[in-house]
Amino acid sequence: MTERSSEISGFYKLSVAERRALLRSWAGLTEEEARTYEFPPGVDPGLLSRMIENVVGSIAVPVGIATNFRVNGKDYLVPMAIEEPSVVAAASNAAKVARAGGGFHAQTTDPVMIGQVQVLGVADPAGARLRILHAREDLLARANAKDPMLVKFGGGARDLEVRVIPTPRGTMIVVHLLVDARDAGGMNAVNTMCEALAPEIARLARGRAVLRIISNLAVERLARASATFPSKLLATENATGPEVVEAILDAYTLAVVDPFRCATHNKGIMNGVSAVVLATGNDFRAIESGAHTYAAYTAKDGAIVRPLTTYEKDADGNLVGTIELPTAVGLIGGATAVHPTAKANVKVLGVQGAQELAGLLAAVGLAQNFAALRALATEGIQRGHMELHARNIAATAGARPEEVDAVVARLVAEHAIRIDRAREVLEEMRRMAPR
Repeated sequence: MTERSSEISGFYKLSVAERRALLRSWAGLTEEEARTYEFPPGVDPGLLSRMIENVVGSIAVPVGIATNFRVNGKDYLVPMAIEEPSVVAAASNAAKVARAGGGFHAQTTDPVMIGQVQVLGVADPAGARLRILHAREDLLARANAKDPMLVKFGGGARDLEVRVIPTPRGTMIVVHLLVDARDAGGMNAVNTMCEALAPEIARLARGRAVLRIISNLAVERLARASATFPSKLLATENATGPEVVEAILDAYTLAVVDPFRCATHNKGIMNGVSAVVLATGNDFRAIESGAHTYAAYTAKDGAIVRPLTTYEKDADGNLVGTIELPTAVGLIGGATAVHPTAKANVKVLGVQGAQELAGLLAAVGLAQNFAALRALATEGIQRGHMELHARNIAATAGARPEEVDAVVARLVAEHAIRIDRAREVLEEMRRMAPR
C-alpha cells in the first residue's frame, strides 16, 4: 500500500471541486460523507474562499436567539452561535430574572487597543526608555499618519508606554502603543502602526526590533455589567430564595479560592460571550484569550487566577452579580463586514457601535454565569443540559425525526442518557410499532 503524503504542491491553486475530490480519495470518503462539504443554499463559495485559504466547504453552527435581555434600559434579542445544548435557554432564563430586578447595567471604557514593539540588545535600558518617551509626540504622529481615516473618526494612537523587562535572554524594551480603534476590532490598524514605528523605536533604543504586533490582553478596552437577581425568584421546590442565594455564594466562593473550579467558572461565562462574538463575526479566539489572561493578570493575594464575575448579597437579601472583562470587538472590518449571517445578526441586535456591543457581551456573560451557578447550587448542571443532549444522543442512535421525542422521553425518565440505551429503546419501539 502506497503511503499517503500531505505534501501537495499547488493545493491552493485547485478549484473547490478538485480539492474535494482529492480529499475524498485521500480519506476514502463515501459519497454521502463527501456531500457534507457542499455549500448550503444562500452561501457564496467565492465569499468563503476570500475569507480563508484552501476552502473545501463550510460547517454550520446553530444560531439561537436569547430572549428577555434588557441592558441600560434597552431591549435586545441576542443571536448566539454555539453547539452546546442549554446555553441559549439558560441565558434567556437568567435575563428574565435580571429583568425583574431592573435589567442589566453596562458600561465600557474607550475602545483602546495595545500594540507591542519588542526591542532587544539595548545597552542602556533606562536611558533608552527616556529617549523613546522624549520622542512620544513624533512617534504618535508617525503612527497616526498610517491611518488617517481612523483619526478622522475620532480614533488613532493616543499614547505610548515603555516597559523594561528582565528576561532569561537579557533585558528587553517593550513599547506599548495605545490606539483608540473606535468601532473596529483594531488588529490591522494597530499592527500596521507598530510595524511602521519599529525602526524608529529600535534606533532610539539603539537595539533591534523583533515583535511588532497587537496584544489580545486588552486591559484598556474593558466592559462591565451588573444585575440584581431578586431572591424571591430563585426559590425551587426544595429550597427557599434566601437558601439559593447562600448556595450560589458558596459555589462562587469555591471559584475564588480554587483554580480548578475557577477555570470552569470562567469557561461558563465565555459560553455566552463567545457565542455572541462568533454570531457577529468577531474573533472569539482573541476574546477567549484576553478574558482568561485578564483573569490571571488581575488576580491578587497570591491567587493564580480569579473569577471574572463577583457575587454579593445586598441589604434586602437579593443576589447582586458583576462582571468585568476585556472586549475587543468591532462592527467594521473582518467577517463582521462581509459574512451575510454575521451582518444579519448585528442588525437583529440593533447595536449602534462597538462599545454598545461590548456592554451587551458583558451582560450575556454575567447571565450565563448566573444561570450555571444557580443550576449547580440547586438541581445540578446535568438536568437541563442532559435533557437537551438527549436529543443529540437519540439522533446519533439513528432515531428518525418522528421518533426523537419518544426516545428522549424514555432516556430522561430512566436517567440513562447514553447511546447504547438509546439504541435499545429504538429497537423496542420499532418491535412494538404496528405493522
